[in-house]
Amino acid sequence: MKTLKEVACGQTVTVKKLTGDGPVKRRIMDMGITKGVTIFVRKVAPLGDPVEVTVRNYELSLRKADAEMILVE
Repeated sequence: MKTLKEVACGQTVTVKKLTGDGPVKRRIMDMGITKGVTIFVRKVAPLGDPVEVTVRNYELSLRKADAEMILVE
């Protein structure tokens, strides 16, 4: 399994697991990123931060640190 941070631009992946503790994990889940949801990686900024994704029909920008906590397949 890899993290969302490692996914190339233009790929679609499925969330397998969220790592991280309490408040951070809760915030990621509040954004609609939960186990089993599909994420499409739209853009990755030149330096890799942030990553722009489409989740549940809306666009979202994630910091690299947050993207590292999302395990995908």
